[in-house]
Amino acid sequence: MRGVGGPLLTVSDLLSDLTVEGGDDHLDGGGDASAPSSPLEAHQVEEADPSELQRLFAEDYDNLMKSLQENDPSWPSLMLKLCRTLKTSDKLLSYANMKAEQLLEKAEKLEHVLERGDREVGSIIEVLQSMQLTEDHQISKTNPPSK
Repeated sequence: MRGVGGPLLTVSDLLSDLTVEGGDDHLDGGGDASAPSSPLEAHQVEEADPSELQRLFAEDYDNLMKSLQENDPSWPSLMLKLCRTLKTSDKLLSYANMKAEQLLEKAEKLEHVLERGDREVGSIIEVLQSMQLTEDHQISKTNPPSK
């Protein structure tokens, strides 16, 4: 019986509003806290300032607690604001983890390329040294040692 009861909201109404607003509900345990799904979402997460998230969370939390203590009817909107801050933090962490994994993969590829390059340089040095030895040996055969 959603929406029945006038201006008073229940926690289930609030959670269902979160589901409707967010589209994917991570609160029910069924969702996966993955990286942003759309390019716009990824851009918004990139623009989020990680140093501000803790301050924003603290402000939103304090405002919500004050509202609840004073029986202020605006607490549902403050709860939604706090949830949005948490979702942004979660997406930012997921995005950072995804980027760190990509960076690790690229570093591993670079390491393999460098190892291959080192092997090639080593084989070139060996060839040059063997050519130098062969050349030195041929020169010593054509020029008898002087007395």
